[in-house]
Amino acid sequence: MHLPLPQLPAHLQKGPLRPLYVLHGDEPLLQQEAQDAIRAAARAQGYTERSSFTVAGAHFDWSAVLAAGGSLSLFAERQIVEVRIPGGKPGKDGSAALQQIAASAPGNDALLTLISLPRLDKATRTSAWFTALEGAGAAIQIDPVERAQLPAWIAQRLAAQGQRVPPGEAGQRTLQFFADRVEGNLLAAHQEISKLALLHPPGELPGGAVEAAVLNVARYDVFKLSEAVLAGQVLRVQKMLDGLEAEGTAAVLVHWTLAEDIRALKRCKDALAAGKPLPVALRENRIWGARERAFAHLLGRASDAQLTRLLQAAHQVDGIVKGLKVPDWPQDAWQALARLALQVARLAR
Repeated sequence: MHLPLPQLPAHLQKGPLRPLYVLHGDEPLLQQEAQDAIRAAARAQGYTERSSFTVAGAHFDWSAVLAAGGSLSLFAERQIVEVRIPGGKPGKDGSAALQQIAASAPGNDALLTLISLPRLDKATRTSAWFTALEGAGAAIQIDPVERAQLPAWIAQRLAAQGQRVPPGEAGQRTLQFFADRVEGNLLAAHQEISKLALLHPPGELPGGAVEAAVLNVARYDVFKLSEAVLAGQVLRVQKMLDGLEAEGTAAVLVHWTLAEDIRALKRCKDALAAGKPLPVALRENRIWGARERAFAHLLGRASDAQLTRLLQAAHQVDGIVKGLKVPDWPQDAWQALARLALQVARLAR
């Protein structure tokens, strides 16, 4: 079965435990917390022995995993077998072994299997081995906390340790400040929240406490930058560009991301001019989900001439990033990237 992550605590408290759990996602903090919660619930139910395996490459010996599940020490009646697959691909032998584990899991009260995977694509989620695991136990997808959800997530974590920000707009500004400082780095957010528990007693945090305690540990990536540009978030775009530059991100990668979006917008605009419906134009350019909504909004605002000028600007910035001088443009690559990104973002507002 599929088990949403927010429902995991209630599931573990209610019991009984499933014989097999599969955690998949790229958010280390949330995956670690889910693992710890499952282990704690298992220990409370008598699973006192634990074996752990990490699948490293195609030549991993799966027989050791299968053997561990079939043996118990003299001192334990129940055990946990944990399997980490960092690459997300178990290979042919692993696929067969995982299907064997899934087939033997139901009815085996002496064994609890915990499998950890990174974020999986659709093809992997529909593979024979994954569907077998999901059918035999519970699969938990662990998604990142998006920027829009981060203030509420921080407030919830503060509440769990008995703290809260001031009410009203002041508190909302504090949470937004906090989110800006830890965006893209949930583990650091957790550490900063824990630090506040050490620095201040339970209750309402005094004014300025968060600003004084929380470090700037945000991490950005080019894909989040693309989302911010297409959403017209001008201030966030500039902040993310500054962060990417400070982190040593290659300017050519940032340019490629921006240019790809501009090219896709122009292709969609051309398709609309040729009489194709918007959903068809977006699908042909592999635009889905939140990007689909952003593209639809921007295509409704931008004229063909504006997109043509953006395409020409992207070409000019390509030269700047590669060391060429272009008249009427900043010669610094990051300044040129900022101008290009903000041109698109302002068009989307």
